[in-house]
Parts: sequence; C-alpha cells; structure tokens
Amino acid sequence: MAGTIRNLVVVLGDQLSRNLTSLSGFDPARDLILMAEVMAEATYVRHHKQKIAFIFSAMRHFAEALKQDGFPVRYTCIDDPDNAGSFTGEVRRAVEACAPQRIIVTEPGEWRVLQEIEDWQRLTGLPVDILEDRRFLCSRSAFAAFARGRSRMTMEFFYRDMRKKTGLLMEGDLPVGGKWNFDIENRKPAAPDLLRPKRRTFAPDQMTRAVLETVERLFPQHFGSLSHFGFAVTGQEAEQVLDDFIRDHLPAFGATQDAMLTDDPFLDHALLSFYLNIGFLDPLSVSRAAERAYLEGHAPLNAVEGFIRQIIGWREYVRGVYWLKGPDYAHENFLDHRRPLPAFYWTGKTVMNCVSTVVRQTADLAYAHHIQRLMITGNFALLAGIDPHAVHEWYLEVYADAFEWVELPNVIGMSQFADGGFLGTKPYAASANYINRMSDYCTTCAYDPKKRTGEGACPFNALYWDFLARHEERLAANHRLAQPYATWNRMSPSDREEIRKQAAGFLSRLDSGKPV
Repeated sequence: MAGTIRNLVVVLGDQLSRNLTSLSGFDPARDLILMAEVMAEATYVRHHKQKIAFIFSAMRHFAEALKQDGFPVRYTCIDDPDNAGSFTGEVRRAVEACAPQRIIVTEPGEWRVLQEIEDWQRLTGLPVDILEDRRFLCSRSAFAAFARGRSRMTMEFFYRDMRKKTGLLMEGDLPVGGKWNFDIENRKPAAPDLLRPKRRTFAPDQMTRAVLETVERLFPQHFGSLSHFGFAVTGQEAEQVLDDFIRDHLPAFGATQDAMLTDDPFLDHALLSFYLNIGFLDPLSVSRAAERAYLEGHAPLNAVEGFIRQIIGWREYVRGVYWLKGPDYAHENFLDHRRPLPAFYWTGKTVMNCVSTVVRQTADLAYAHHIQRLMITGNFALLAGIDPHAVHEWYLEVYADAFEWVELPNVIGMSQFADGGFLGTKPYAASANYINRMSDYCTTCAYDPKKRTGEGACPFNALYWDFLARHEERLAANHRLAQPYATWNRMSPSDREEIRKQAAGFLSRLDSGKPV
C-alpha cells in the first residue's frame, strides 16, 4: 500500500470504539488504521500486570474484529522485534513504510500523550488532525465554559446541567421523584449474602493466553498477579457484563454502594468502568439502560439515580477538571504532605486489616470499589501525610480502570485534598468509626476501632485527630469541618496531648519501617 494511503488513522488503546471521530468517513480502500502496543505506555508507571494484559488483549481483539469487517489495520505487538517502543516511533515507522498524506487521531485522554501527538507534524512533515473525542457527553470547551469564573467547583450543579442536557430521569425541567440526588439513601452497611448472583468472568481464549504469557515474561516485577484474570476483552463480552449488572445488581446497587465486605469485593457494584474507559461501552447508552430499568419497575430510583450520577455526573466532571487544571495539577500539594508511600501499599503486610485486605484484593483483581479507594487506602494516606503525587502514581499503577484523566482528579482533588478544595468541599478524612460502621474489616483486626490511645488502639483514630490538629490553620475555616473541630477543642489538653503522642509514635514506627 506504500504511496497509496490517504489517511493514517491512529487508534489508541483506550479508544476501542467504532464510533471514534477519527474513524468517521474512513475509506478502507484509501485509509489505514495504526494500532501499537508500546513499551513507553506499559512502563511510564509500573502498571498492574492485569491492566497491561487487559488493554493489550482488548486491543488485539478489537483490531481482529476490524480486519474481519474489511478495515486495513497495521498492528504492532509489544514483543515485535521492530517495535519502536513509543507511539511516536510507531507513527514514524508507519509513515516511512506507507507514505500517507495525513495523520488523523481522536484526542487522547491524557496530557502527556497529547503533548507527544502535537509534535508529530514536526517529526513527520505531515498534517496531523486531532479530533474531538465525542464519546464523552461534555466537551472540554463546554466544561471550560461551565467552570469560567468559579474559584471552586461543585459537582452537583454540573450534574444537574448534565441531567437536563441528556434528559435522563427528567420530567420536563424537573427531576423524576422531585429530587436531584438520593445519596442519603445509599449509605447502608452490607451483610454477606450467599444468594447474591455471581459475577461473570471470561476464560482467556488463545489470543488472551498469548498476551498473559507475554506480560508475565516482559513485566515480571510489576505489581499484581495474572492468575485471576477474567476481564471481558471484546465489546460483545462487555455488553454481557452490562446486561448482568442491570438485571442482577442494579436493583440493590444503591443502598450498599458505600459498604465493604472482606469476602465479597464486588457486592453489587457495576464493574463497568474498565469497559467505559477503553471504549467498549458508551456512557449514554449505559445510562439509558439503567433508566429503562427504573421506568420498567425493575430497579428503584435511588439505585438508578446514584448509578447515573456516577457516569454523567462524576465521571464527566473529573475529566473536565483534569483538562481544565493542566499537567501541573499532578504536583499540587496544598497540605504539604511529604511522607513516602509505605511499603505495605505493595505488599499488604500491615496489621491494619482494612488496608491489608484492600491492597491484597487489588493485587489479585486490579480492582477495588470507590469507597475502598477513598476511605481505606486514600484515607490512610491523607491522615498519615503521604506525598499526594506518590499516592496518585500508586492508584494509576494498580487499578485496571485507572487512566490519568479519571484517576488524577479523584486522588489529587478528592482523596488527598491536595488542590486545597478546588474539586472537593472537604478532606475525606475519617476515623475508625466510619470503617467499622461500613465494613466487616474491624471484626478480625488486631486493632480496636473503639480505642483512640493505648495498646491496641486503631491508628486511624489518633491519626484522624492529629490530622485535624496539624492542619488547623488551613482547615478550621471549612464549614464542613466545624463539628470535628468543635469536638477536638472540647477535649481536655491532656487528652489532646495523649492523642497526638499516640499518632507521633505510630508515624515514627511507620517511618522506621517497623510493622504497623
């Protein structure tokens, strides 16, 4: 095909959709698709083995489906001898081999990739068209217009705009049920349920087995295990996961979406973020499927509204914040936290059962649900003063659904309050009381969630009050922290001193590498 190619269409690993703007008007007789597994993407952070395998297998299956439908595809596997190791290197190889007239790509999801793409014209001498990613419901420019003039962001107002824009759960200009948000009904603890439907997994086919072997061979030191791999790796399989969720889990999704159980990591969560984030599922179609379940009487409003809010509200909102704030957002550190990430974030070797359980689950599944991330691993990092950039990189590495556009604002803005409240209205800090109420982790833990100080006291308790005391100058004016600060100030000076001494002792052991 050398010399006959009109457009070289570059499809990235999180753009596995036939509805890409870059594929609009594609002519199989004159255009060529380029897809490449590259070392730079697998190693800019040390991604979980399952994350790498999931994306590579999904890419290969998507490319094969395109070929079967008559689309010409130039595909480079990670271990191809001539693999250039980067997107830019593979684009230059394709340009040299195929001599296209133009390069077309849908805008990437991350700043660092956009900056790389913006240099392609200079490096290749060809025009490069970077097209809007219309898989999202709110464009970057529309979000910038929403944010203009705001010193702080509020997701609720954005969410209401998105409800009106999409018409989801709306009766004219009013929300179905008379309220925009039913979150107060979605904060109940969970109990083990042997009748809860099992989650569908997919036995690796020949193509996936080859990917798993390659990933184990090339990335042996990366975090996690491949032994539990069961992701959907085709769009059709992802649709089956969606159907299962709507039928079996959406009705119970709402009430216990903030709960945590040791032996049931999934509860009734959707497990769809993996497939939304790589392009297998369309967010509006997923939201409409949930809405139909409510309209047909299959699922209650609190569950459906809560689920839709996560997709058209929070997911779109954090993407908007990511592009609005720019690449430097990753280095914000409002609380000046500098402590290194503890080793147990990789090993799970800690006496704190909640942290150990979530880290070990993450190693096995490349998954933890949002409350496990926010109120266990994130909460501990916040209370202990861990460097937020190190926390950000950890989340980016260990979760299969973590792409920087969605992970970074969640960590920097929400989990670690490192942006000083631009994204979230308060730090998500909590003592052991919250963990004990919303999980079963404390029942088998050596630490006592009801003790603040003394032998066996749960570290989350002293660390919580110590966090408030350390940052009183920065945080005391936050109206959402008025009650905790009032409680702290009512404590006797001796009690406050004992709590801070308990926290200091724990942090000293943490810093010295002693078991905690």
